[in-house]
Amino acid sequence: MKTRLPMLGGLTVNEFLRDYWQKKPLLIRKAFPDFNGLLDPQQLIELACEEDVQARIVTQSRGQFGLRHSPFMPEDFDGFGKAKWTVLVQGVNHFLPEASELLRHFSFIPHARLDDLMVSYAPKGGGVGPHFDSYDVFLLQGLGHRRWQISTQEDQTLIEGAPLRILKDFRVEQEWVLEAGDMLYLPPHCAHNGIAEDDCMTYSIGFRTPAYQELAEQFLVYLQDRIEVDGMYADPDLKAQKHPSEISAAMLRQVEQAIKQVRWDKEDIANFLGCYLSEPKPHIFFDIPGCPLTLAKFRQALHKRGVALDLKSQMLSHGEWIFMNGEAFQPQEGDYPLLRDLADWRELPAQADCSPELSELLYQWYLDGYLTPR
Repeated sequence: MKTRLPMLGGLTVNEFLRDYWQKKPLLIRKAFPDFNGLLDPQQLIELACEEDVQARIVTQSRGQFGLRHSPFMPEDFDGFGKAKWTVLVQGVNHFLPEASELLRHFSFIPHARLDDLMVSYAPKGGGVGPHFDSYDVFLLQGLGHRRWQISTQEDQTLIEGAPLRILKDFRVEQEWVLEAGDMLYLPPHCAHNGIAEDDCMTYSIGFRTPAYQELAEQFLVYLQDRIEVDGMYADPDLKAQKHPSEISAAMLRQVEQAIKQVRWDKEDIANFLGCYLSEPKPHIFFDIPGCPLTLAKFRQALHKRGVALDLKSQMLSHGEWIFMNGEAFQPQEGDYPLLRDLADWRELPAQADCSPELSELLYQWYLDGYLTPR
């Protein structure tokens, strides 16, 4: 945490978190000096046409924006004419091992905050218009050059009726042209506009910031399968009412006392967060092994090679609990450090001494498609 990192412009992690994270933008020239991108435009377009990929095409013609969502066919990328356009592909780290490796450089931010790696391509003039995001993002330039204009303006009024969240009055305060390896960090709600100077690809490392309303709603959903309220409503001392339509004070008191039995503590909240933040997005599915290894063969592979998480898996840890793709597990005390290492680094080296319980848990995850032998 005290090492000065080129990817942070010579800042230490502690300095970056103290002075910039969620506070103000930071431009970093040559953050990744040898970075030229992980895909070419045609490969990104082919990925956008995959059935289980989330992608968008944004067009701009005569000042009007258009938006289309995947699924796409290759011919959808023909015939844009004079329109400026861009394609954006979400979750590239779920399909490209090199993308997952790129995200390792950002592990100084907790995995629980990571959303995904989005990659965009645009020919000259393409972009999605001036807008702001509610999350933190690192914008790493790959192919070509992109002009970034930013503003810390408080006015976030949007153009009515536009298919995108385009700012109505964007006032540029700073702008730079980024080339391959340059990176721009933007905190939430920092207005920005990216315009391709030539054939241009940008890699956006985004970090989620769930709304408290969303968390509260989902926590109540989480609780509904875990609470027990004993007894049933009863009124053996029922009194006649002048108004039969009125809910009586006695009924209110009785139901109030029953609902007060609902309790939760920090562990409930921690387990909810672990499950909620590791839950795969609705469009994500795991491929189970076609010809799965037997448990004995899997244990041999674990002993000789170790295991690695599937690119789509999300694994978190807290206290004595491990969370894998929306499920909570409480391993044996001696197994927890190994599982936490797997969550930290997304792989485990060869395990010469592995408890039967741990190997069986890893084997079940293998059968579920969550991990594979290295």
